[in-house]
Amino acid sequence: MTDVVNDTTLKTRFSRTERRKRVRALLLVLPLFLFICVTFLAPVAEMLFRSTDNTAVHNALTNTHKALSSWDENSGELPPQAAYLAIIADVKAGAKKKMFTRVGRRLNYQISGVSSMFRKTARQARRLPDDIADPQTALIKIHKKWGDVNIWRGIKYFTTPYTSSYYLDATDFGYVLENGDYARKVESQRVYLNLFWRTIIMSVAITLLTLLMAYPTAFLISSISSQSANLLLIMVLLPFWTSLLVRTTSWIVLLYQEGVINDLLVSLGLVSDDGRLELIHNTTGTIVAMTHILLPFMLLPLYSVMKTINPAYMRAARSMGAGAFTAFRRVYFPQTVPGIGAGAILVFILAIGYYITPELVGGVEGTFISNRIAYHVRSSGNWGLASALGFILLILVLLMYWCYDKIVGIDNMKLG
Repeated sequence: MTDVVNDTTLKTRFSRTERRKRVRALLLVLPLFLFICVTFLAPVAEMLFRSTDNTAVHNALTNTHKALSSWDENSGELPPQAAYLAIIADVKAGAKKKMFTRVGRRLNYQISGVSSMFRKTARQARRLPDDIADPQTALIKIHKKWGDVNIWRGIKYFTTPYTSSYYLDATDFGYVLENGDYARKVESQRVYLNLFWRTIIMSVAITLLTLLMAYPTAFLISSISSQSANLLLIMVLLPFWTSLLVRTTSWIVLLYQEGVINDLLVSLGLVSDDGRLELIHNTTGTIVAMTHILLPFMLLPLYSVMKTINPAYMRAARSMGAGAFTAFRRVYFPQTVPGIGAGAILVFILAIGYYITPELVGGVEGTFISNRIAYHVRSSGNWGLASALGFILLILVLLMYWCYDKIVGIDNMKLG
């Protein structure tokens, strides 16, 4: 009986100890979990919300939206008088709250010229009585676009609480006011799909170039003595001691048409003074500068993996008759694949979202989608489109990550 009691007590104590360990482990990771929630999950959720949010326009024109709900926008006729009365009431209310500048700017993203129409209407509609007999004629006198069916069709479409218009813009599609249908934009207005494609192509090119340069360097560092390896590693890490802005600016000095590299080529007679190469403010400038900046992120994972490979494997392969290349290909290289995977995915993810270097050295041809996102956040004020572009970029990165996991396997990724 005593043994049974002791056994039960021991199990209870063991259970309590395990529970305390789990609580302690939870408390240890809790700050990191909260930090990730605040700095990553919350901004992503906010970005997703803003990419579809249209409540500001809907709330400002809620009476108009209700009045237009029964109007057939494909009938070819103007909306009923009730819709004109509703827009007058909404404009008067919005003018008092001074919110129509933002609403007009939001609608102007989709309907060209609407911003000025709303501003003019807001200034003059306050003189109109609330029970005006013919609001349609009165509004058309203020601005002739109130007599355009396409404008009303656009107002009806773009005053819903949530909208897909930002995603349509981000994929170079749009709502056609003339027929109320969706269509791909004309060639001169297509921007974002080409920019996404260019961002992916250049990020892949930068990843491959860093791999080509980092692999032999990491192989050399892992093969020499510790003293020499430390010296080379310091040289690799030396750029990290300098500001990113300084490093990027130094590439401007080097690659400019009157810069160091062109001066050297001219002095060697390889190019004429009139035929100096355009190495900056284009794709070449972005790839060269970003390859240099991201090179350590490829080299360090490769070196940490190569350092763990036992040299005896290569000696054993050579002793069994394999040539140097065959031993490298069949024995050494497969063991470095985890380092290649880790470096490649690290460099690619960093490259695809890089901003400052493409902005300074990329010009028109070498900018990334991140530069366009920054433009909409800082200059155009179109946060909805910036959020949609950012969310699509996030989906692309997750898609690449999924492809990597399927092809290479995330378990094969090692940092050392």
